Amino acid sequence: MTEDDTSDDLAPGWEAIDAALAPLYPGQEPRHVGTLIKWMLGGPDPLDGISVWRRADPVPHWHYVSYGLSELYQKESENAEVSGWGFELTFRLTCDAADEEPPAWAYSLMQNLARYVFQSGNVLGDGEWMDPNGPIALETDTQLRALAFIADPELPAIDTPNGRVQFIQIVGLTLDEMEAGKQWQTRGLLDALLPHMPLWTTDLSRNSLLHIPEVREAVETGKARDGSSMGMLFLPAISWSTRKRLLQSPVTVIRLGAGHVEGLFGSLSLRLPFGRDLLAIGAEGAVAFAPGQPAAVREEDGQLHVTLDPAALDAAQATLRPVAGEYRVPGLPGVVWEIEQTLIRDAAGDVVQTIG
Repeated sequence: MTEDDTSDDLAPGWEAIDAALAPLYPGQEPRHVGTLIKWMLGGPDPLDGISVWRRADPVPHWHYVSYGLSELYQKESENAEVSGWGFELTFRLTCDAADEEPPAWAYSLMQNLARYVFQSGNVLGDGEWMDPNGPIALETDTQLRALAFIADPELPAIDTPNGRVQFIQIVGLTLDEMEAGKQWQTRGLLDALLPHMPLWTTDLSRNSLLHIPEVREAVETGKARDGSSMGMLFLPAISWSTRKRLLQSPVTVIRLGAGHVEGLFGSLSLRLPFGRDLLAIGAEGAVAFAPGQPAAVREEDGQLHVTLDPAALDAAQATLRPVAGEYRVPGLPGVVWEIEQTLIRDAAGDVVQTIG
């Protein structure tokens, strides 16, 4: 990327974004970093540019805004109501009074997220989250190792000549905050954090906010009242197969990593009692859990469906442990649960922890 303070001529989408920011920062000229070679011309960065404004209240911070996930120039997509992917990214990062330039790593973060959208086709929306598998700022010791996404609290959606554009803000979270959001709902968690995180501004130096009594109480109350909004869980080690037995009915074998036992059944306890399914997706297949009676398993279209009534769910939670071995759950006949060791590896691939 290169420093640049101009946009292309005939860029109505770009101008509409500038107009949305103008009331927030009257008279302030933003710092702008633009791409050297545009994505459409084979460049590596999907965003045409990122502008940054300095903000003094309610806490000093940099306000980053992307240009390039929406249609900045002529209209090319078929959907007349939505501009491009339908959103631009924003990011608020705390700063000190003496700071003169916004940190460059945030530019890379936003470009990487935009690259994910362009390559996967997945749109980042209000209430979603992402695990980047490391600190959000590389080569730092920050505890923020997860991302949430929420509508920017000061930038409502705008209608541009190329269609509608939302502003989706990136929020840095700790891993335990992310887990709390998965167990309840990301939006509920962020609302609970807001009094201690003005404008959802990211502070790399902060610790988890779940130790604050009112935050913890809000999360626990929300989970008990609402259950979990997360209907899909990625568990690389989950799989299943059918084991044939001589002169006996076959047995369904469900394999699960020891490190995922508590997470799976924690999620099930916040989905099934509320009448909601949960799909656990692994590297070698998927297992669909659903509430109902009687407890049973069946195969359909290459996927295993497990129905659990309240008694079977309670029995599974009481029986299965994060320790390698074979388990049978009372009330769920014909099923063997194989719990396998989970190996935690570092970036070099070396095992640093064994669970189970």
